[in-house]
Amino acid sequence: MKVNKQNAEHYIWGEHCDGWHLVKSKQLSVIHERMPANTSEIRHYHLHAHQFFFVLSGTAILEKNGERITLNPQEGIEVPPLTPHQILNESDEDVEFLVISQPNSRGDRVLTDK
Repeated sequence: MKVNKQNAEHYIWGEHCDGWHLVKSKQLSVIHERMPANTSEIRHYHLHAHQFFFVLSGTAILEKNGERITLNPQEGIEVPPLTPHQILNESDEDVEFLVISQPNSRGDRVLTDK
């Protein structure tokens, strides 16, 4: 079965952000996310999940281990397990991106203030 934002499981997170589960299994997660202007995720790390963030539209900032990296459309970055990170949308437009996690990051998130 083909999957898209219209038929995928939808959820809301953070400050009015959207997520659509494109693939949701124990071993792999692929999520299409949308962050409105001037929103951010809480800084955290994962004990086991290896993640890849890929921007579809807009411009995101991925803070990884204290380094701020600008991601433009069609750019992505890996985040290994145990690496503190946070994605931010500091622009005036929505940003849409994919988050691919292996294994699934559900229940694997540890909040951090660093």
